[in-house]
Amino acid sequence: MHGASEKRTAGFQHRLANAGIDIALVTDPDTIYYLSGVFGYLGVEFGRPTVLVVPRDGAPTLITPLMEAEMVSALTWVDDVRPWADGIDGEWGTHLCDLIGDGGRLTLGVERLQIPALVSAWLRDALGTAPIADVSGILADMRLIKGRDEIAVMRQAGQVAVAMVEAAEAAIAEDVPEYEVALAVIAGGTRKAAELLSDEGLDRFVSPTIHNLQILQSGHDTCMVHRRSTVRRLGRGDPVYLCFCGITNFKQVKLGFDREFFVGEVSDEHARIYQATVAAQAAALAAIHPGVTAEEVHAAAEESYGASGFDTGYRTGRGIGYSFLEKPQIKHGDTTALAPGMTLAIDGGITVPGEFGARVGDSIVVTDTGYEYLTPYPKDLKVL
Repeated sequence: MHGASEKRTAGFQHRLANAGIDIALVTDPDTIYYLSGVFGYLGVEFGRPTVLVVPRDGAPTLITPLMEAEMVSALTWVDDVRPWADGIDGEWGTHLCDLIGDGGRLTLGVERLQIPALVSAWLRDALGTAPIADVSGILADMRLIKGRDEIAVMRQAGQVAVAMVEAAEAAIAEDVPEYEVALAVIAGGTRKAAELLSDEGLDRFVSPTIHNLQILQSGHDTCMVHRRSTVRRLGRGDPVYLCFCGITNFKQVKLGFDREFFVGEVSDEHARIYQATVAAQAAALAAIHPGVTAEEVHAAAEESYGASGFDTGYRTGRGIGYSFLEKPQIKHGDTTALAPGMTLAIDGGITVPGEFGARVGDSIVVTDTGYEYLTPYPKDLKVL
């Protein structure tokens, strides 16, 4: 993968030159991985930023905490890795000063909405009112179309996601606590991820362990989107909703995936709402083909909701890949034309406040003729 990230960086430098930007300071962990191959599990949240400095010409530099420097050097193709230590010689700011000087004669670029406040404040103090350009659009456009190797990894992430939902389905039953279902998800996904990894090369740095809090609601709480698992025990007739979007993360690519089940029995009204949800997602999927716009896919889902007597509650989907949210968004106003190689999460969802929420979601890749699933798993109404 080093060759791929090095090639991406060269393409980024070309676009920087075209935009008249002299140096980009990359601080978002997803973008650092995309361009350099470096990833980790701690970072600026602990006051220790890693910064990838990319000039329009010449070699890039990675500034990283001393404690992580050895691993960073093992992960990246970037030769110039500059470690810094807490409380010594100006820390990471000294390296930035060495690379950008006073910045007065340079045009700097950052990902404006992703740069940590810690680094943003340093730049404001160091550069004053000097203009800083936003390179977010450049990077978003670069990441729109995924290559064959990237899609292959996303298909593996899909296998992990399917293993998660299979484990959840096997665990769901009356009187089972929600957290036990979440534990089953973690175990099932972790074991599948481990099957796809080796102890050699860059794989040896990749943890198969599924992490982050499982999004899970049951009973009336299915109308509360994104609640996490609790000690609540499942009862007969309960719907159980699972969202895997925050934990389907394999080799740094991230998917969207949602499924819902029913314990023991399902009411006619819940079944009707669930089937309307699936139908709306199906309408959106049927609209996907090269050339259609993101908002036209959203409109297809809206029409289906309306035909069933429901309003649209939120966007129909989003771009996925190295970040949880990428370009485009499947909603009103996004006129991005879909093209082969784009990877999207496509969702359906209906919420009846205080009563019930039905949701379903899949990740797909746009093809020359339509789409293919990255998360192939049945979504018919299931009573367990």
